[in-house]
Amino acid sequence: MKKIMPLVLLALGLSSCESNWLPKPPGYNRIDLPRHEYNYLEEGYPYSFDFSTHSTVEADSFNLEEKDWINLNYKEFGAKVHLTYKKIDQSTDFKTLSNDAFSLTAKHQIKAYGIEEAILLTPNGYSAVVAELTGEVPTQFQFFVTDSTSHFLRGAVYFNTALKNDSLAPIIEYIKIDMAHLINSVNFEKKEVNKN
Repeated sequence: MKKIMPLVLLALGLSSCESNWLPKPPGYNRIDLPRHEYNYLEEGYPYSFDFSTHSTVEADSFNLEEKDWINLNYKEFGAKVHLTYKKIDQSTDFKTLSNDAFSLTAKHQIKAYGIEEAILLTPNGYSAVVAELTGEVPTQFQFFVTDSTSHFLRGAVYFNTALKNDSLAPIIEYIKIDMAHLINSVNFEKKEVNKN
């Protein structure tokens, strides 16, 4: 009887287990975000603006010929804001630049659940177009700021990770606030900048 009892208990234990067990999905890590603080970018570029102290300014390595293209690197968050600048003149007109910006945003329509665009007027009197993308897209926020006669500054936020955007949502919102501050502080220089 003593030898049979453990076998009976084991058989009862095994028969009570469900066969359709599913693992729990992984949880998201807690993200503590710092306060928004800003530095002023002004040296050596035909534009200036406030940028987050939690990002570093780096030369853009994608196109080395474009000396006025920079990245704001949020190393802690694994994100970069790519900023491209073009001077509006006879060879590069406003219509071409704005159409390029809209088509770059539209390329994400395949994966985006939605794209919301807004036209703004900045405190310095420039026009800005902001595009917020939802869904599993590599860039959730794009914008451009222009005076429509001489200067065109475009920005796009990218993440260096394959995580789902749900887990990145707090960081995306944090960087959107920084980008809104940047857009509202953009100023284009009146004089030409000599870059050697």
